[in-house]
Amino acid sequence: NGIDYLGKPNLVHAQSALAVLATQVVLMGASEAYRFNGGPLGDVKDAIYPGGALDPLGFAKDPSKAAELKVKEIKNGRL
Repeated sequence: NGIDYLGKPNLVHAQSALAVLATQVVLMGASEAYRFNGGPLGDVKDAIYPGGALDPLGFAKDPSKAAELKVKEIKNGRL
């Protein structure tokens, strides 16, 4: 019977969940190896942790505002 995605058997042509799992492991392993060996970031000091704080909207550019946001986040219970 295979895997039905969204109830449509023709959408994914996978007959084995193990084959899908093996493919995902190989593809994720390859992408992680690429990232670990430099990847798009080039040479980094710590390849396991390539970036700093996640702040894509620039809310924490002001240090006092960043400290205030950290306190609000902790008080809200989201760590």
